[in-house]
Amino acid sequence: MENPDSELLPPPPAEIPPDVIPEQVQPEKEPEKNPDLNNNSSKPKRVLMQRPGIGSRGRKTTFITNHFKVGFGNTSGHFYHYCISLFYEDDRPVEGKGIGRKVLDKVYETYESELGGRDFAYDGEKSLFTVGSLPRNKMVFTVVLDAVVSKRTVENGGSGSPNGGDIKRMRRSSQSKTIKVDISFAAKIPVQAIGNALRGQETENSQEALRVLDIILRQIAAKQGCLLVRQSFFHDSPRNFTDLGGGVLGCRGFHSSFRATQGGLSLNMDGSTTTIVQPGPLVDFIIANQNCRDPFQVDWAKAKRTIKNLRIKITTTNQEYKITGLSENKCQDQMFSMRSRSSKDENGEAENIELSVYDYFVKTQGRKLQYSAELPCINVGKPKRPTYFPIEFCTLVSLQRYTKALTVIQRSSLVEKSRQKPQEKINILTETMKNNNYAADPMLRSCGVTIQSQFTKIDGRILVAPKLKAGGNDELFTRNGRWNFNNKKYAEPAKIGDWAVVNFSARCDVRNICLDLARIGETKGISFSPPKAVVEELAQFRRAPPPIRVDKMFDQLMAEFPTEPPRFILCLLPDRKNCDLYGPWKKKNLSEFGIFNQCMCPFRVNDQYLNNLLLKINAKLGGLNSLLAGEVARNLPVVSNKPTMIFGMDVSHGSPGHADVPSIAAVVSSRHWPLISRYRASVRSQSPKVEMIDGLFKPGSGNNDSGIVRELLLDFYTSSGKQKPSQIIIFRDGVSESQFNQVLNKELDQIIEACKFLDENWSPQFTLIVAQKNHHTKFFLEGSQDNVPPGTVIDTQVCHPSNNDFYMCAHAGMIGTTRPTHYHVLYDEIGFSADDLQELVHALSYVYQRSNNAISIVAPVRYAHLAASLVSLFKKFDEMSETSSSHGGVTGVGAPPVPELPKLHKNVCCSMFFV
Repeated sequence: MENPDSELLPPPPAEIPPDVIPEQVQPEKEPEKNPDLNNNSSKPKRVLMQRPGIGSRGRKTTFITNHFKVGFGNTSGHFYHYCISLFYEDDRPVEGKGIGRKVLDKVYETYESELGGRDFAYDGEKSLFTVGSLPRNKMVFTVVLDAVVSKRTVENGGSGSPNGGDIKRMRRSSQSKTIKVDISFAAKIPVQAIGNALRGQETENSQEALRVLDIILRQIAAKQGCLLVRQSFFHDSPRNFTDLGGGVLGCRGFHSSFRATQGGLSLNMDGSTTTIVQPGPLVDFIIANQNCRDPFQVDWAKAKRTIKNLRIKITTTNQEYKITGLSENKCQDQMFSMRSRSSKDENGEAENIELSVYDYFVKTQGRKLQYSAELPCINVGKPKRPTYFPIEFCTLVSLQRYTKALTVIQRSSLVEKSRQKPQEKINILTETMKNNNYAADPMLRSCGVTIQSQFTKIDGRILVAPKLKAGGNDELFTRNGRWNFNNKKYAEPAKIGDWAVVNFSARCDVRNICLDLARIGETKGISFSPPKAVVEELAQFRRAPPPIRVDKMFDQLMAEFPTEPPRFILCLLPDRKNCDLYGPWKKKNLSEFGIFNQCMCPFRVNDQYLNNLLLKINAKLGGLNSLLAGEVARNLPVVSNKPTMIFGMDVSHGSPGHADVPSIAAVVSSRHWPLISRYRASVRSQSPKVEMIDGLFKPGSGNNDSGIVRELLLDFYTSSGKQKPSQIIIFRDGVSESQFNQVLNKELDQIIEACKFLDENWSPQFTLIVAQKNHHTKFFLEGSQDNVPPGTVIDTQVCHPSNNDFYMCAHAGMIGTTRPTHYHVLYDEIGFSADDLQELVHALSYVYQRSNNAISIVAPVRYAHLAASLVSLFKKFDEMSETSSSHGGVTGVGAPPVPELPKLHKNVCCSMFFV
């Protein structure tokens, strides 16, 4: 289904086809860097609630899942944890990723008997694990590695590197390195801790023990030469690559991790996708990345940012280096100093001579250079000691992640080329499981681990779709999670009288678009008057910067409305995706003038497109397209009995390549109880990369802002007949399991404090639920080519052994393989039964006003994401450097102040402006 505005926004994760969420857009959650959020150590810490029971409603069905049962024979032993430190001969620490595994492999090869013949699992950095202890608690070994490529090698220069050092000394230093390896005992982890986790007695030891098993999987993949991205592994095979354009490849791999579940220990295996740079000649990548014809058209300032830190191999020496920058001058003009054997001073010492990089390689080394003379050199050295190579000697090493933001075309191509239908995914995972041959790994064998090769069969249920009401109390009939408004009116249609059209698109039929929109709107109950003005953009401004174009358009518009601006504007944009006008236009309307507006691209407009557009227009203007029959009849379990408020909370971070722009926290809340279909949003900026929302409650703030929650509570009170909510249900998106305790204790504390701030005697009951889409569990109908049906819920076998969680597929997976949402109930004072809560979650997937189908996650969470994405476009945060990381996520002393977002105008702040 078309959603016009959504095409102009960065697509939310839930909008990506279910099995195609690239590893690139799933940044690993960092430890929280803001410890000051109401951290009252005197308060008793809340703990995650236990599962009170399982649901029984719905049609019982058997599914299969991509979890493989694991047998665990050795439960009486221990994992021994050792710390690893690597030093050069002069006791300087070894730096550089990838070296550690080579060093430890050499240690095992050379000193196997001294290690007692123990196999070990090494994480590639500081930790090593064995089953049973090593002979001694502290051991020091010395190994010699040939041709180690590291920061230290680069500093000293490589063979044939024109950096002014002694060439003979550099050649010797690059050929071998002596490294000291310090192995020190750190801790003993009982293997039995895994068994405790399976019984629901999760401890730090059980988490560490499972981590050891995951490190073994990483080590197996590393030995196969895979790119490792947390627990996802990518082989260097052309059949796994797909060209996305711009020098970027999509790379298919697999995720593999151990999970403690109700059904015992299992191995979760899934497909995974990341983006890598195109291997091969460096100059070819740069040309493709900038869409140039040849290297002489390249923007080298942009290229410098793009290629920094990429690894290259020098074709003349076969040595690897990391790019640190470019030379300031062309290859033929870039001079450096070197000692000349043929020229000596009066003392007989070799003199330093000045030589260009070009002359060094062509005349001294006898190399041929075809086009590098007029291009910058590649620098692999340090700022004070550069090391230059002509660009045509540089080739990019394979399997290097591309971490910049993808273009809309690249992202669409990745989605299109990565889709896998359910049966295709089953076949690929079965083949991957067979190829990995985990049964042959000595570490897994020493742990007594055996892994079944078949998908696990599990029991689930299919819930009945909630009933929906349209206008006139007509029933909307749902089928496969979808419905339509044929011959139906909206539940609460809006009136559009005082409105205008602005046209940024040079060629379109504005009159017919307005007539068709009004014609279809009338069938849905929307009252349309003719637009009071149609404003065409003046030709002389079409090439101006987007903010100027918007300002000039508003000057024209206000001339048509001299006393009061229109209530609604239909904006015709020239581009369908990521139009540069979109952000400035939304800011002007929603922040400065308080005008409801809808953007559209006037190409390929048909009745279906306009129907979808009207869903959004009606919701923005205060109408409702459909309602749950239960909220109309006030018979929804639990939430219809007492005043109930529903929150959806999300934090949006900077895209890859822009990770240091401020994060945007958004909270949406229900209003007009007993309805649970109408929402409003409150949005704040906060420090980059911080996932915890720090603006929920801010007493005594100097800018008259007491925080998000107080604002939303007051709105609920005024919109719900002056009733305070006695029940508050919170849906939190975007947090990992390691952050559950922070949500439960820090964020919930802020919300409770905001309630007390309004009325110290008021104590509403809370239910706190985390919704996760970023996981790797999938469900399939055995023997079927189709996705699981909408309403599928799983709360046994693959769920947590004791915590209260469940999986739900509320939507119909139309493309790819359905990705269920994993709901974790962290806290429940309200006292939901499993059935009542699961049916509420299911129902909240049907109240999304932008579409006529059930969505994959509860609507409040999706709305929060939309609000954060939209408001982030108001301000581009140009003053924040994309390369600066000095403050990444730090909110303490020394961190630069976070720019405030423009405030929403009072006319629109309580509306669903974000749909």
